[in-house]
Amino acid sequence: MSEPTYSVEKLRWRCRRGMLELDVLFQHYLSEHYPADDSADQQRFCDLLDEQDPVLQRWLLQGVEHPDPDFRPLISRIRSAY
Repeated sequence: MSEPTYSVEKLRWRCRRGMLELDVLFQHYLSEHYPADDSADQQRFCDLLDEQDPVLQRWLLQGVEHPDPDFRPLISRIRSAY
């Protein structure tokens, strides 16, 4: 995985979604946990933000597992971060 290419300020804008629930989860995670994550999880977080809201809703709010097992610990931390 490459180094994340987004600053925290740009990520803050990317965390703004069409669903308030996702906004809250992402903003809290970005503020409280993202800075301490290793570069692989930071990149995974950036990759998650590329997904569409209905897909994110299934993974983050409905408990559907991400098809890539490498994302599952991050998604679990995002869910439990708030």
